[in-house]
Amino acid sequence: MSAPQAPATTDGAPDDRPLPRYPFSTDGDRLAPELDELRSRCPVARVRTNSGGEAWLVTGYDLARDVLRDRAFARSVLGEDDSPTQDAPILAPELMDAMNHLQQAGLRDEVLAALGRNQPELPADWVAEVTGQGLERMVAEGAPGDLQRHFAEWVAAQCLCRLLGLPFEDREWLAGRADKDLTMATYSDEELAANWEAIRAYMAAFMAARTPGRPRGLADRLADLNALHQGLDERQLSNIVAVLFVSGYEDFASFLGVAAFNLLQHPEAMDALRESPEATPQYVEELLRCSVVLGNAIPRFVTQDTSLGGARVKTGDLILLSLDAANFDPDAFADAERFEPARSPNPHLRFGHGRHHCPGAHLVRRQSDVAFRVLLQRFPGLRLAVPAAEVPWHPNRMAIMAAAVPVTW
Repeated sequence: MSAPQAPATTDGAPDDRPLPRYPFSTDGDRLAPELDELRSRCPVARVRTNSGGEAWLVTGYDLARDVLRDRAFARSVLGEDDSPTQDAPILAPELMDAMNHLQQAGLRDEVLAALGRNQPELPADWVAEVTGQGLERMVAEGAPGDLQRHFAEWVAAQCLCRLLGLPFEDREWLAGRADKDLTMATYSDEELAANWEAIRAYMAAFMAARTPGRPRGLADRLADLNALHQGLDERQLSNIVAVLFVSGYEDFASFLGVAAFNLLQHPEAMDALRESPEATPQYVEELLRCSVVLGNAIPRFVTQDTSLGGARVKTGDLILLSLDAANFDPDAFADAERFEPARSPNPHLRFGHGRHHCPGAHLVRRQSDVAFRVLLQRFPGLRLAVPAAEVPWHPNRMAIMAAAVPVTW
């Protein structure tokens, strides 16, 4: 497929060419070729979003990093009523800016402690055990198995339910609504709003049923702390807890599935990792770099007129960062198309940069390390059961998700 001819005008002059529609693809088998072409030709390009508006799409590594650390480009104001959107409207400010709302309410440290390096709710032996349980379910159903269902989604749901204290038996209901919430250009705004309200109401009822002082997990601890300080109202708190589940589950299930798909393309690397499992963190870092997991883009709002890669962007403009494209930038990564677990340094932007660093980074790194060790040791002969080109992908997902990763062993 040839790349769209995105107008390269950077001075604000009119351009009669139609804007390319972004996103270009929501498959995770490779980086959309349009992104590669734009990065080399026009790394700050005008595009049209799913909402019908216009935005600046950034595909270069240095430019994306600059936006992430420059206070001229903000995230929090994107939750306001009159802010531009790339997809469905944002239903409440705290959905776009959860961590700042938690900080203002005195709850941020509790979340960071739960998601930090130690992750007391998610000890490695427990994660290894539940990973093995999912894989044994796959074996019991017979080959071909599905790593998306029995590995990626299973591990992600186990970890997020235990972290928040939610009953694992509710995982299918919760995951179904999380999937719907992060599906683009498919449901009406009213359907998405009703779906979100169901998730929010579930979290509100769950926290309301707690026994104060006897928390089942992070959700109850936040509710107990908030009862003391009253920094958030009930709707704000339940919205934020819902965000913690939806974003945490979707992003983790997406990465584990796409990363497993990518690793299966390199049987020699899997064999090497079985021989030297202590190298798993390096493999995870390279999989974080080269796994295409963003169906949409990271949004930012221009707060003051400025220049970006030669383009003059104005206050109120929407900036979209393709971190997938940035992570394949050959100016930042030698042989960027090559899977190289020994790559060092590996300064990928999967979790953002600087002050805009994803609070879930430690969870994904640590639990992916454990999960992939269990997967490879359990199946010495693990391989795709179909050609890579035949692996199906869910359409229009913000967090790219395989519909199945069929394997045999």
